[in-house]
Amino acid sequence: MPDPLTRASTTTSVVLLATTPACALVCAEGTLLDRISGQLGALSVLDVQVVSAGDGLGADLRNVAKIVRAAPGAVVVLPADLVAHTEALALLLEHPARDTAALVSHDTIAGPLRPPVRVEGGKIITAGSSFHLVPAANAAFRGVLQAGEGDLRALADVAEELAELVDAGKLGPVTPVEAVDLLLVGLVRSGVAVRAAGLGPLRADRVSGQDAADTAVAGLAEVDEGRVRLETSVKEDDGFFATFLVSTWTRHLVRPVALLRLTPNAVTGISLSLALLAAVWFSAGGQGGRLAGAMLLYLSFALDCLDGQLARYTRTFSPLGAWADGLSDRFKEYAVYVGLAVGFGGSGIWYLAVAAMILQVVRHTLQYAYTGAVADAARVGAPWGRPARSLMESEDAGRAPGVIGLAQRIERDTVARWLKKIIVLPIGERTALIAVTAAIWDARVTFLSLLCWGGVAALYQLAGRIARSAR
Repeated sequence: MPDPLTRASTTTSVVLLATTPACALVCAEGTLLDRISGQLGALSVLDVQVVSAGDGLGADLRNVAKIVRAAPGAVVVLPADLVAHTEALALLLEHPARDTAALVSHDTIAGPLRPPVRVEGGKIITAGSSFHLVPAANAAFRGVLQAGEGDLRALADVAEELAELVDAGKLGPVTPVEAVDLLLVGLVRSGVAVRAAGLGPLRADRVSGQDAADTAVAGLAEVDEGRVRLETSVKEDDGFFATFLVSTWTRHLVRPVALLRLTPNAVTGISLSLALLAAVWFSAGGQGGRLAGAMLLYLSFALDCLDGQLARYTRTFSPLGAWADGLSDRFKEYAVYVGLAVGFGGSGIWYLAVAAMILQVVRHTLQYAYTGAVADAARVGAPWGRPARSLMESEDAGRAPGVIGLAQRIERDTVARWLKKIIVLPIGERTALIAVTAAIWDARVTFLSLLCWGGVAALYQLAGRIARSAR
């Protein structure tokens, strides 16, 4: 496994809960606390603060709240009795979003150290503890919780509220073992969006005895972390074209490209160069030029997928890289539009080209404006952005009504989910549409296809955004 080319700077802090007797269980690295401390040292962590067993769960939660309020960025809370792959910890600690998320396994085998949760649409909508029940659970929490910078205040407030409930005896006979479980419950019930980070084939198990610790540590060797790291470098929620016609082969280039010490930004630059060459070939006109342009455009998109895979594999994330990648996508697409219009000739084609550009700008505005509005609402605590619920109330097992409920049901159907991804005409499908129509027909067909399909996609996006906002 290659070392990262350059490790991105981080402001992620870790709160390590060494509040259970299991933290002192023996392993090859010394104790479980020593083991997980060493793993954290190998990851991008600003600092690790250990909360030792004190005057009970209430005091532990107040210590967590105090640390969180002083943190400069994202905070990860995890117990020191956790036996996990380093790659499992990296799913949260080195995720570029630094968002609020929890490590889960998508199974229903729950237990005292594996509280049940319910996941829908990639988010945890219900979380459990010995006090909080979860109707229709479909996953289990595996002990690692991250709060993004925008949710630190919510986490601190939840920790303090839980401490008061524990001290008042209102949560029953809970113990320090459940500290992180209760924090997850509190975040979910306070309306914070918590991403479910799937564990996949990796292992992460909390243990309570020496035999269980020995078994868990031995089980780690059964999984090839390097192979899992490579597999997880490919986006799970990508579009149909990217998933089945590009990533199936670009994943085999990730390791060789990493060994060549190419950075993701360098791959982005090569992708941009190929797209510009495609535009030049399109501008030449003729069937041969359009075929060459279509092939170069496909290869450009393949490298566009590869740069993200390389960034995830080497964990070389940066705001500059994300910005450059997004800007490059827009520039490549519009350059190809210009090339096609020049190659077709005539003034009429430019009306179609400009209309296609405007439509894409409108669609991007719909997407990013809505995303920004949701983020802003979460930061300021708008009621529709953060619908708070009491930590003492019963959980409602009902489903979201209307359009939102229909969308959630579609997500659970594989065929319908892929159709939904295709309908919105993501960049992979747009690339395929441009390449195929330009190679077989001409630029007029390409622009008309983009306008028709793009118009349907825009209406679909607009209806979805309105329905979610109205909820």
